[in-house]
Amino acid sequence: MLTHAQVWSAIDRLAARAGLSASGLAKRAGLDPTTFNKSKRITAAGRARWPSTESIAKALAATGTSLDTFVTLIEPASGSATTEQVPLLGFAQAGAGGFFDQGGFPAGDGWDEIAFPSLNDEHAYALEISGRSMEPAYRDGDIIVVSPAAPVRRGDRVVVRTRDGEVTAKELKRKTAKSIELKSLNAAHEDRILPLSDVLWMARIVWASQ
Repeated sequence: MLTHAQVWSAIDRLAARAGLSASGLAKRAGLDPTTFNKSKRITAAGRARWPSTESIAKALAATGTSLDTFVTLIEPASGSATTEQVPLLGFAQAGAGGFFDQGGFPAGDGWDEIAFPSLNDEHAYALEISGRSMEPAYRDGDIIVVSPAAPVRRGDRVVVRTRDGEVTAKELKRKTAKSIELKSLNAAHEDRILPLSDVLWMARIVWASQ
């Protein structure tokens, strides 16, 4: 028997395949951004609500996904990778207060969610890129997944937050006892050297939609 949870989970997996959040999938499909949000999956009376066939059809068209493929997302094949809900935040919001603790782990309210294959890091989170400052590496609307638990090495792409609230995505060129050297992902922007005393936290980017 087909259940509400199976269909909604399939929509989450469809969004994840496209590197989108549920709201991002709705926007790409030309729907109200809240169409697939968790708040729309239950009625005011507390009953489970089905997504409309029109909204599913538009989401499939927007992602170039066939109905047959969507059916496989409803019941993933045995042995397929498990997914988990990863917190999602707009990159432009990441510099504001209240979204991270002092260690760089997600905190507070205001986070969305995105389905993503398990990372063995309960603190992993996703950021949605806005603007063109990180092209061609990351474009407007791309999703990057960040793992605070992942070791960071030279050449890794990282998200860095400074003590004054600036959040940036760069490539780690070098780390010394006193500073970190960061290579810009956009040739139009200069590389930077930051004193470690100015860095609140640094976390590795482990995946990006392309």
